[in-house]
Amino acid sequence: MHELAQRAGSCNQQNGDCGPNPILMRFLHHAAARHWRAGIIAAVIGSATLPILLACHRDMHEAELRISGRSFVMPTASGRLEYAVSGRGPAVLMIHGTGGGFDQGLAFTEGLVRRGYQVIAPSRFGYLRSDYPDDPSSERQADALVELLDKLGVQKIAVAGGSAGALSAAQLALRHPERCAALILVVPAANVRGSDPVAMTPVQEFLVRQMASSDFLFWTGLKLRHADMVGTLLATDPAVVARGSPAEQLRVNRILREILPVSARTRGMLNDARLAGHPARMEFRDIRAPTLVISVEDDRFGTASTARDIAAAVPHSRLVIYPTGGHVWVGHDEELWSEVDRFLGST
Repeated sequence: MHELAQRAGSCNQQNGDCGPNPILMRFLHHAAARHWRAGIIAAVIGSATLPILLACHRDMHEAELRISGRSFVMPTASGRLEYAVSGRGPAVLMIHGTGGGFDQGLAFTEGLVRRGYQVIAPSRFGYLRSDYPDDPSSERQADALVELLDKLGVQKIAVAGGSAGALSAAQLALRHPERCAALILVVPAANVRGSDPVAMTPVQEFLVRQMASSDFLFWTGLKLRHADMVGTLLATDPAVVARGSPAEQLRVNRILREILPVSARTRGMLNDARLAGHPARMEFRDIRAPTLVISVEDDRFGTASTARDIAAAVPHSRLVIYPTGGHVWVGHDEELWSEVDRFLGST
């Protein structure tokens, strides 16, 4: 550009005109202006984007640190299975829901650990460090969990399943009744009546799939559309959360935030969507373990009707339905685990 400017103002040896070329000078002036404007715009965009990327990187690093060094991995017939153990006392196998892993299982059952239980929390197929086998069915998952119990030397245990994890918990009670001392199903996400209670439009399904596979998109959603994510991913009315206690609001925010890194859970989440919408038929009437089924009336995943159907089919079961609280039972966390504690004590 500098060289062109010199040439624009240099002498024309043939015609003796030593003045500047006005057309070329005008062109260069506009080109330089455009160049500076583009540079300023790029600098502004860069200065705005850099803090966002740094904040995302920081939060992702914290998410990775949160799950590192807290679990073990063992081989099974279905590949590697990740698990963690917390607490002391009577053992409970806690099978996490969609978007979880061993970390969600431990986080959800902190109330049980405080009440003197030991929690064994696996990561289901496709979550975190657990493999995703050719057959990722709930039946195969139940068999892999029995291999975990064998490794830990546990002969009989209370089995709890939350949300989509209720499918694997129920299959364990059906396929291995001698290993299941009691069954606890919390907000069970299962298609019992033959119609998916959370069927999505193609656009909604596309958006969920994109967000479930991208850490950056999920992180951005947490920052910009937090209430929408509570309403969709956690199937809970954001207004219910806003009316909850500060401790309950923190708990809900933690559940959503700790889905990160979502990219390490993508295959499991997509498998859950398929299994919860179109599960293999289960003969709940054949479950012989004492069973507690808990749900919430305004759960947007429709688990209240599912819970009623399961409780009606399982002999000698107990049903608890809270009126409000959504899929993450806002306002009932202490009450829920106290109910589980009483149930386990009675069995």
